[in-house]
Amino acid sequence: MLIIPVKEGENIDRALKRFKRKFDKTGSMRQLRARKQFVKPSVKNRTKIQKAQYIQHLRDAEMQ
Repeated sequence: MLIIPVKEGENIDRALKRFKRKFDKTGSMRQLRARKQFVKPSVKNRTKIQKAQYIQHLRDAEMQ
């Protein structure tokens, strides 16, 4: 459970922004969306390899 202490006289929008940032860092929504549907291990591996290839391509382009 996230606890965001709101200081005296602090704007509620600022506290809400802190809450959203902290909530994003926990990764709860990403995990929930990932668990919504089953992904085969072979598909997971394929996307992992494709992501690695993409990042490597970006690094190679940066070096040139």
